[in-house]
Amino acid sequence: MQKDVQNKLYTTLSDVIPKSVLTNKNKSATWKYGYNEKYDIVVISKTGQIGEIIRINNISIALPLAPKKIIKRDPSTKLQYWERKEYPKQLKRISTIFQWNEQPAIFKNQWVDYIEQEFDYREEGYWFYNNGIPTYLTGSHYMYLQWTKIDVGYPDFREANRLFFIFWEACKADVRSFGLCYLKIRRSGFSFMGSSECINTGTLAKDSRVGILSKTGSDAKKMFTDKVVPIGSNLPFFFKPIQDGMDKPKTELAFRVPASKITKKNMYTVEEEELDGLDTTIDWKNTDDNSYDGEKLLLLVHDESGKWLKPNNILNNWRVTKTCLRLGSKIIGKCMMGSTSNALSKGGNNFKSLYEDSDTTKRNANGQTKSGLYNLFIPMEWNMEGFIDRYGMPVLETPASPVLGIDNEKIKVGAVEYWQNEVDSLKSDPDALNEYYRQFPRSESHAFRDESKQSLFNLTKIYQQIDYNDSLILQHHVTQGSFYWKDGIKDSEVIFRPDKRGRFLVGWTPNKQLQNKYYIKNGKKYPGNEHIGSFGCDSYDISGVVGGGGSNGSLHGMTKFNMDDAPSNEFFLEYIARPQTAEIFFEEVLMACIFYGMPILCENNKPRLLYHFKNRGYRGYSMNRPDKVYNKLSKTERELGGIPNSSEDVKQSHAAAIESYIEKYVGLDFEGTFRDSEDMGTMYFTRTLEDWAKFDISNRTRFDATISSGLAVMANQKHLYLPTKKESKISINFARYTNTGTLSKILQ
Repeated sequence: MQKDVQNKLYTTLSDVIPKSVLTNKNKSATWKYGYNEKYDIVVISKTGQIGEIIRINNISIALPLAPKKIIKRDPSTKLQYWERKEYPKQLKRISTIFQWNEQPAIFKNQWVDYIEQEFDYREEGYWFYNNGIPTYLTGSHYMYLQWTKIDVGYPDFREANRLFFIFWEACKADVRSFGLCYLKIRRSGFSFMGSSECINTGTLAKDSRVGILSKTGSDAKKMFTDKVVPIGSNLPFFFKPIQDGMDKPKTELAFRVPASKITKKNMYTVEEEELDGLDTTIDWKNTDDNSYDGEKLLLLVHDESGKWLKPNNILNNWRVTKTCLRLGSKIIGKCMMGSTSNALSKGGNNFKSLYEDSDTTKRNANGQTKSGLYNLFIPMEWNMEGFIDRYGMPVLETPASPVLGIDNEKIKVGAVEYWQNEVDSLKSDPDALNEYYRQFPRSESHAFRDESKQSLFNLTKIYQQIDYNDSLILQHHVTQGSFYWKDGIKDSEVIFRPDKRGRFLVGWTPNKQLQNKYYIKNGKKYPGNEHIGSFGCDSYDISGVVGGGGSNGSLHGMTKFNMDDAPSNEFFLEYIARPQTAEIFFEEVLMACIFYGMPILCENNKPRLLYHFKNRGYRGYSMNRPDKVYNKLSKTERELGGIPNSSEDVKQSHAAAIESYIEKYVGLDFEGTFRDSEDMGTMYFTRTLEDWAKFDISNRTRFDATISSGLAVMANQKHLYLPTKKESKISINFARYTNTGTLSKILQ
């Protein structure tokens, strides 16, 4: 089943709040800005009233109730779109609050309503009709569109950026969030949006600090001097705070007093005591793991965080700077982080980890993600320059007739077709293609594509499969869940339950007749479905390591060719996790084997899992190494089973097993050798595919998924490794690939 990704950046929710509750609280204007635990919504309205509730990346966000009066550019629907209002010439000549105070009363009376309204827009947001639809802008977005001067004048309105700012406002409002981790496309406007937010926050706050970081110190400085400072200088006088120092500083903007709202009540005077003392600063720091260490920040703008090169590490930096945004358990500041990604080996892997740690569906007991941030990805087709119509909407598909763009140029080709044409032209150059994917991703996996030069396996097929998986609603193919002993009684019957918090991903479960199937031989239990498939496992022995790290335990289940009611030659289970204790991992692995009635092949250098099987009476489920006859096994191997990972022969056989599987069952088989040339592979576990793409045979310890999946393949093909009568070493040469051209080519 294909994903309708093009039109699903957000969904509108209904029946989240009972109608009577919604009506009564709106009538009394008692909705509070922030996270509402009762209804699991983030209220970004500052009027006390809420209207539409939308869901962006698993965050339910309550927008303000639309006012009765909404700005309408033109009575005609087709002529309704965002249009920046020109700053009145009469006010342009006033540069400071002091000059305003000197103006005659008649002048102030003429303009005080206009100024007060601008402050209201900044605080509460702005509504306008866009192609006949009432459209809400957050205050930050309004400040960006109306008052932020950028390199091309003033920004365009884009629906993608509207949703970005709504999500950012939710991050600010949510007491559980440290901010935003935004996976972006090139030239999406993030640097200017971040710079605008620096000025917007810094000119309102008292006794606060706003910080800027980028991939290098010079980049951070450039962002400060070329974007932040000019944006601040171009603000109208009523938003400008009283500033200390130079007009064009190079290291720090210092504000004595934030901009105060001008109203009818206070438009004639300014209290002298308000001018006492230094107030808020905006500055930048050199790129370092310890940047801003010990500082207290109200806002940190983190630009190009996916491009930090060694020795700097974005993960280490975030661990330090995160403490700058909190006092004890209270979050007092927010981070706006955004970037495209470098190749994984060039800083991208750390950013990928941080992005994945910001998954809003995975929270700890305090309601926070692992990183504290909330991640957001907007596909390239939604924000690609040259493919935005005058209503700020993306032209996704090629139109039947040209569409007028936001730049008044005609759009003849849709963003998706244009992108695909570029991709097709780069297929002969994998590294150029992957760079294009990273710059203009349509999926998260595109954004984190690695360089292909060092890959051991056929990357063409792996990425074909990943792209295909990205186009699927994987929930229809893979179920997340957990295994349990029935009624909590061990060694009775194992059951599987779908569970969003479960550590197992399952693509197939056997019918009732095949579940928990075993037989007894010589008083020992053996799996009853060995003819259907096997498991491979990369275990660990120690529950925790110093610093809380350590590799994951990994388990894969795979079927063989079979005549039963089961798929053939297909991976059906993936488990990559590190539970709180090793014993939990051992028991979960055991339950999976029992439920499926299949044996398991493990590396025996970490024997605790194998001892667990033996001590629980399931030694018969643990496979012996297939490359030796029983009487040639060591005493430990006879006792526990398993296969060593130190042998070069085993390493080569393991890599060759995966290589063979990829060639036959992953991606497209253009030659039609193993299946119909138009049939895509059925390997739905993208995390494992990505591990294969990065696998380094000389440093296998980091690739848990590759180890266990390869062992599953070897277990199913154990007949290939049976020793001959002449005991000779196994020597299986596996191919290497150039990964150049339309298809990866085998090196001779």
